[in-house]
Amino acid sequence: MREPGDSPMAVPREDGGWTASPVGLHRVLSPAGVLPQAAERLDASPGLWPGEVRIRVERLNLDAASFRQLSETYGDGVRAEVLAIIEARGKMHNPVTGSGGMLVGVVDEVTPESPLGLKPGDRVATLVSLTLTPLRITDGLARWDGRSEQVPAEGHAILFARSIAAVLPEDLPMPLALSVMDVCGAPALTRRVVTPGSVVAVIGAAGKSGSLSLAAARRAGAAKLIGVVPHAREADALTAAGLADEVVVADARDPVALAAAVGTPADVTVVCVDVPGCEHGSILATRDGGTVVFFSMATSFSAAALGAEGLAADVTMLVGNGYAPGHADLALDLFRAEPGVRRLFEGRHA
Repeated sequence: MREPGDSPMAVPREDGGWTASPVGLHRVLSPAGVLPQAAERLDASPGLWPGEVRIRVERLNLDAASFRQLSETYGDGVRAEVLAIIEARGKMHNPVTGSGGMLVGVVDEVTPESPLGLKPGDRVATLVSLTLTPLRITDGLARWDGRSEQVPAEGHAILFARSIAAVLPEDLPMPLALSVMDVCGAPALTRRVVTPGSVVAVIGAAGKSGSLSLAAARRAGAAKLIGVVPHAREADALTAAGLADEVVVADARDPVALAAAVGTPADVTVVCVDVPGCEHGSILATRDGGTVVFFSMATSFSAAALGAEGLAADVTMLVGNGYAPGHADLALDLFRAEPGVRRLFEGRHA
């Protein structure tokens, strides 16, 4: 076990041991006093502190907004840029989108103080963001072609006492299971927000989080599901999946066109797109007294708040947390139970 005496956040105990922060403050290198997610740089060294777990990394899953931004900006140089971010920050934390993703790996070592219930050899998905997970890559991402948000990788990552991880199910291929768990917060919050008889519009409905959110809304008793997609190809795929009662094509960045495509404003609008500029359209598409749930990391929350004010829109706006108790189990259950959801996921992996 690591000797953490070089950290200002490691506190010596009377028995001669050390107490490390359960939320990872002892791994923050700069600036002092912030949580790991807000840190500019983390200590990703492999030695463990009390309460920590080390994961042998097999695959990263970059979040959709981050992958789109990096791909559009760096093109063939995306691999070098991802490596540079991880090396500079000790974590995968896109400085433009502010987002990261998650990873899959095998538990390498567990300290006795860890409360996570993991054991060496478990293959797990981390259900906390890469923006707060100490990470070191050792293979230069040599097996990644830069064309997919799933990134084969070798290295290690560190989980804290208050991190979250789930053992991967044995009945699903690893890439599919990783894709489901990457967005498992979306259906969990959708199910919590939707009430029986609601009209629900899902923007980006043919994507991973969008398709699961449609299935969750149906299970919660929604009376009508409207799936919004950007082009005809996705409309055909969503129609074939049978997850929405109505499928419409609209550019979510065009507020008037989006509201017109949805028609009568929805009770709940769930935003699952990976491009910026969709805030005002989602507000216009929602009735007064309704709820907008933003699951996209491309969302500008200031634009959403100020836009609602400028439109005199009386809507409740929720930030997709990414965590709810039982969120991984719910997402996997929806994936197994809804053939249309699985068809859309497999289509993206084909």
